[in-house]
Amino acid sequence: MSVEVKNGLDIKKTIRELIKQHGTERAELIPIMQKINAAFGYISSEAIEELAILMNLPTNQIFTVATFYRMLSTEPRGKHVIQFCESAPCHVAGGRQVWLALQEALGIKSGQTSQDNKWTLLTTSCLGACGIGPVLVIDQDIYGNVQPQQVKNILSRYE
Repeated sequence: MSVEVKNGLDIKKTIRELIKQHGTERAELIPIMQKINAAFGYISSEAIEELAILMNLPTNQIFTVATFYRMLSTEPRGKHVIQFCESAPCHVAGGRQVWLALQEALGIKSGQTSQDNKWTLLTTSCLGACGIGPVLVIDQDIYGNVQPQQVKNILSRYE
């Protein structure tokens, strides 16, 4: 059986350390999963199995949580994750043109990761910033009132 390692981190060792910090209460599952997702870029099947053992929870419950929340992923994501708001206020403010410019600049569609693993492009129903639409979030950075011609400049900040 292989051990998953990313950025010099061993998944099982990382999970054991997180369990020591947070405990095994079900309420701690999401914070632990967020930290696993941040450290490894996603929550692997190996991570789900280890969590199930250490937290005494069924693997299907952990998988359900991992796939329910948009902030978590069970598939590897790019170094930078872009979330684009596709809600009505953003759409009315010109979101469609920004969305097309994003796809063209990155060469990927929604839910895809670029071949160089630099970008993952996601859509979301609302980012809670309707007053400054169109809105996109790259990692933790929020960009509002985005115009199509600004897309390449925004992306260049992550070179």
